[in-house]
Amino acid sequence: MVMILVNIHEVKSKLSEYIEAAIKGEHVVICKRNQPVVELRAIVQQRTEPRPMGLAQGLITIPESFFEPLPDDWLDAIETTPVFPPGGARPSRIAETPAEHGAPKKPRRRKP
Repeated sequence: MVMILVNIHEVKSKLSEYIEAAIKGEHVVICKRNQPVVELRAIVQQRTEPRPMGLAQGLITIPESFFEPLPDDWLDAIETTPVFPPGGARPSRIAETPAEHGAPKKPRRRKP
């Protein structure tokens, strides 16, 4: 892979050449007073046709047990168990505590 370093004045006069070089995969770095400031590169083209199906055919096998219903005791446990068991830890509604970022905790103002 080739990296091309060019100054702004040269890019102004030969822009189409540098665009073609970038499309071919070369790195074109534009400099201002010999200091790199911008990189000219090609945009990755989006897929124009759908991805073909069946690329993993023969690589993956799904056992017949996958299609069998779940046991009744599993289904009962899923349907009857509470989401937050009593005495269990509940998720916090606060993203982070004030101590984590060093800010003192401010009391909330109540509306009269």
